[in-house]
Amino acid sequence: MNHLTRRNIFAQAWPIIVGQALVPLVGVVDATVIGRTGDAAMLAGVALGVTTVNLIFWTFGFLRMGVTGLTAQALGAGGGEELRALLMRALLLGLGLGAILLLLSPAIVPLALLLMHVPANAAAAAHDFTAARFLGAPAALGFYVLNGWLLGLGRTRLALACQVAFNGINIVLDVLFVAVFGLGPWGAGIGTSIAEWVALASGLWAARHVLGAGWWRIGRATTFAPGAFRRLLSVNADIMIRTVALLLLFTCFARAGARLGAVPLAANHVLMQFVSISAFVLDGFAFTAEARVGAAIGAGSREGLLRAARLTGEFSLAGGVLFAAAIAASGPWLITLVTRDPAVQAQAVAMLPFCALVPVLGMPSWLLDGIFIGATRGRTLRNAAIVSLALYLVTDALLRGLSDAGVWIALLASYLYRAAALGLALPRLVKQVGR
Repeated sequence: MNHLTRRNIFAQAWPIIVGQALVPLVGVVDATVIGRTGDAAMLAGVALGVTTVNLIFWTFGFLRMGVTGLTAQALGAGGGEELRALLMRALLLGLGLGAILLLLSPAIVPLALLLMHVPANAAAAAHDFTAARFLGAPAALGFYVLNGWLLGLGRTRLALACQVAFNGINIVLDVLFVAVFGLGPWGAGIGTSIAEWVALASGLWAARHVLGAGWWRIGRATTFAPGAFRRLLSVNADIMIRTVALLLLFTCFARAGARLGAVPLAANHVLMQFVSISAFVLDGFAFTAEARVGAAIGAGSREGLLRAARLTGEFSLAGGVLFAAAIAASGPWLITLVTRDPAVQAQAVAMLPFCALVPVLGMPSWLLDGIFIGATRGRTLRNAAIVSLALYLVTDALLRGLSDAGVWIALLASYLYRAAALGLALPRLVKQVGR
């Protein structure tokens, strides 16, 4: 850990960056194929469908984040049998939760969309898309586990290969089902669900590549060791609450757009694709921080933790500035690429300056998330997210008179709230390492 260099950081981060850049392509492709073949109401329906699926699926995002931190710490402490057992425990948990989501989807989908206050002219599109996406729920949650485990090991190139397989299949099927066969929102949803099953298969192949054939043959006593399983559930419970709080925040952002009408809702959804791309790419350095910080804590190295935080922070800051400039410069052209609706285009261009600020103002919170996830400090992450959500709701209520500009200012403020809450907890974390 003492020999960690910028070259090491970049070598580990670039496959994550490429893979993360592909993650929001799910939403971008869905929005683009619908935006270029349908109207504002259909795009708004898919926008709310994407938000609904993200809210529900990413409620279980702890399966990725918790597993990354625990895997990195196990590796830093020497690895061994625990790496196999941890993967098996988490996979059983993820696939089981996904199966429950699928079985309950006939009740969950209409209820979730009801709570989203979907406009009447967008309701059918939102339901068709969301119902189709739930067919991939077990695969999606299982892949969260496999992706987190690979990132925790630092096997970022294998994680990238899985992500490429997922996105390649998703793009092909979305274009085929929507643009060629004319299946509309349901076609976009089912294409993504099939791609999620492909991603799960590729993740299982990657695990076999790392651990060898028959890696899953682990004794029941080892897999379900009370202390280890309890720790997995405890860390994940706090991260789950944190994830729910943040997803509620973004859901409230989407609902704020819906409150203003179908055009602002669709325009905000288009701009959020740019935000998603910048956030997912910059998360490449946050994920690297997770693995490096987790390994440093597993080895009891305070120096390693500080160096990992500093080097990943340098890359994150540079990346945030570059993304802000890129969004500001190319935003108008990208907006016309995503949607043909003139009203949606005009509204998105008007809000573009706010969107361009997100990578710079959001970067500190994304990096600090990575540091605390690697440290498996779920309680700190949970508290920071809850504080951020509460302050965001107050800010949004106070700024409603500013219309869509107020919606975006409240979102920008939420990133600053979260970064401040995590930043205040950082000195204590550093003092606890190496004692």
